Amino acid sequence: MSEVRFLPDDKRVAAAAGETLLAASLRSGIPHAHVCGGHAKCSTCRVRVAGGGLEALEPRTEAERDMAARLHFAPEVRLACQARVKDEAAAPVEVARLVLDSEDVELANTASPWCTGGPIGEEKRIAILFSDIRGFTPFAEDLPAYDVIHVLNRHFYLMCAAIERHGGTVDNFLGDGIMALFDREDPREASFRAVAAGLDMLAAMENMRAYVQRVYGRSIDLGVGIHTGLCVVGTIGGTVYRKLTAIGDAVNLASRIESANKAAGTRLLVSSDTYADVRDRVRAGRTVHVPIKGKTGDHALHEVVALADGSAPGAAEVPAAAS
Repeated sequence: MSEVRFLPDDKRVAAAAGETLLAASLRSGIPHAHVCGGHAKCSTCRVRVAGGGLEALEPRTEAERDMAARLHFAPEVRLACQARVKDEAAAPVEVARLVLDSEDVELANTASPWCTGGPIGEEKRIAILFSDIRGFTPFAEDLPAYDVIHVLNRHFYLMCAAIERHGGTVDNFLGDGIMALFDREDPREASFRAVAAGLDMLAAMENMRAYVQRVYGRSIDLGVGIHTGLCVVGTIGGTVYRKLTAIGDAVNLASRIESANKAAGTRLLVSSDTYADVRDRVRAGRTVHVPIKGKTGDHALHEVVALADGSAPGAAEVPAAAS
């Protein structure tokens, strides 16, 4: 057995050969943050090893080397979930926990009543959908506040129903826009569900267009953009409000694909990654090559007009517009 002294707890723990520093600290009741569950997917368990203590630990694993390179760790900074104790050390190994804030510890505690209901954080390939109402801003400027909210709520009711029918999760409302996530074991299925939802949303938009034209004498439309890519997916928020969200370049790209509809004169555009997943299950329109903000060169985006059988999924389920 080797003795490990954890700071700032000033607690001495006997660690067996081959035991990780994280396992030893948790076994001893030390509130050691480990958001990813000890799988080297995060750095919240990191510690600084003092003096010659590194010689008492096994070398970095491949996963730890990857994280160390990504975050530019100094040699003395180790992931406690990966750093294993060698055979009995001549002197106590002294390590300092580097995530000490009480809020960080609370976030890492999955037993907390407000830290449940979704993944804490993982990298996944998912489909991201963005939608936005075309022509809503000038339309809203001429309406009383009550009417603006009423129209938006009607729109969101129809769009969210379409998203949920196809297994999507609404991540956020962005003014008159929506961000939704589609997560499946098979990312190709996630792509198809997102595209099917987008077509369903366009069908529901016909209801909204007729309603707004009839009641307000105005015209609006919908743009939808979809991209499938690797994101950080997790549950975020404070102690009262928490939600599932996705973060990463793939999210930004999906948003910019939606924006490209305006210049392209299309209603539903998908990235080449998404199109590769669904090309045999949908009916495509034009392929447009457009510059994407933040990316070099032009990018191929694919218009989707229907499913392969020519149907717009869920259209029959949309309620008729009120007169």
